Amino acid sequence: MAYPAAGDAPAARPALPTIPLSELAPFALFGSVLALLLLYFVGAEQGAVSLVGGSYIHEFVHDARHLLGFACH
Repeated sequence: MAYPAAGDAPAARPALPTIPLSELAPFALFGSVLALLLLYFVGAEQGAVSLVGGSYIHEFVHDARHLLGFACH
């Protein structure tokens, strides 16, 4: 491995592309809505606030509910 001499200038690093906020916003919004929807189904989809009848969703996310610290029974 060759080391640079004491007087050599460091190699120029390539510039990273920048992403404008206006192009990033739709993806951030979609990700946030998806995360909130997932949080609802894991944390609150049962009982009086249930949007879907029956206990299918509750049983499907039951272990995730306990893993994330939500009480369900």
